[in-house]
Amino acid sequence: MVGRGELTGAAWERIAPLLSGADGQGRSWRDHRQVINGVLWRLRTGAPWRDLPQRYGPWQTVYERFARWEADGTWARLLEHVQVRDDAVGQVAWTVSVDSTINRAHQHAAGARKKGATRGDEPEDPASAAHRQALGRSRGGLSTKVHLAVDGRGLPLAIVLTPGHAGDAPAFTEVLETIRVPRTGRGRPRTRPEHIVTDKAYSSRAIRSWCRRRGIGVTLPERADQVAGRQRRGSADGRPPAFDREVYQGRNVVERCFNRLKQFRAIATRFDKLAARYRAGLHLATLILWLREPPN
Repeated sequence: MVGRGELTGAAWERIAPLLSGADGQGRSWRDHRQVINGVLWRLRTGAPWRDLPQRYGPWQTVYERFARWEADGTWARLLEHVQVRDDAVGQVAWTVSVDSTINRAHQHAAGARKKGATRGDEPEDPASAAHRQALGRSRGGLSTKVHLAVDGRGLPLAIVLTPGHAGDAPAFTEVLETIRVPRTGRGRPRTRPEHIVTDKAYSSRAIRSWCRRRGIGVTLPERADQVAGRQRRGSADGRPPAFDREVYQGRNVVERCFNRLKQFRAIATRFDKLAARYRAGLHLATLILWLREPPN
């Protein structure tokens, strides 16, 4: 019997062939499905790893598998696999919406050690260490900003983390350049959306020019100060950018995606010290969203 929030039989059948049966040292793995369900339990509840129920096996085994698969890219490859399959059958809608959300970081997320530090090393600047781990500090405390690019169904194609105080527009090109869906046959991976829909936080000449150079259509409203400035300059500033209100109404798919991801409490609140571990949890939560999407 499948427990609440665990992998269904259909979902497991789609990813099981991609998981090996040995740990690289000739020893058999503990059941992959049991371990993944343990990671999902922790993501869904936000509980400490040590509180993992016994039915998922030793918590150390589950955590070590989660960390190992983050380090070797297994979680990202599983997500890429389902994206490739959906794109091959024409289910990916390449009208892409981009936005971000700020997630609070628990106090346990702070204090990650500098990798490879030894007693003789100079101490790392706490501000630069926090930035490297995508942690920002404001009046509300520590936070991480999650930037997403989602397809027309609201399923993530790209995930980028920045400190919570960082702006949206500077991360725009990184988010779009993170999109990469390989083809099932020959040919380069799909990296370019047909159209981008986003809000006025991204309204700038640089972003519009970036999209235009790549032949990507964009639906992007102007900020009030930009409208006022253009009106003051009159005809010298040229025509206002085109804006399709009907297309813009579809932007809410990215907001709905954030709502779905935040059903996982360890996503809504960051407990992981390392940005890479938090991103791995996002990859797994995103994988679940893709696996839940019914076929056309």
